[in-house]
Amino acid sequence: MDKHCVNAIVSGRVQGVGFRHAVKKRAEELELAGRASNLANGSVEVTVCGETKKVDQMIEWLGQGPPAAQVTQVQVDNIDWCEYSSFTTD
Repeated sequence: MDKHCVNAIVSGRVQGVGFRHAVKKRAEELELAGRASNLANGSVEVTVCGETKKVDQMIEWLGQGPPAAQVTQVQVDNIDWCEYSSFTTD
């Protein structure tokens, strides 16, 4: 099974709309680990690790997000493997 990690910066109306909670729920559905954090500039930083196919599905989902969000940009970078035991938000 091919695995990898990505770090994504999601911009738009993504704070105050339940975005991080929705990301956590979707990550758990896809059996991905990582974290989601609000950034001072109004964006959300998302790190996800797991099976490549599922990580790709998460990246696609981030482009839309939950119904209340208005995503304008998702910047994705591959990163070195990070050992997360679950998905967290902070």
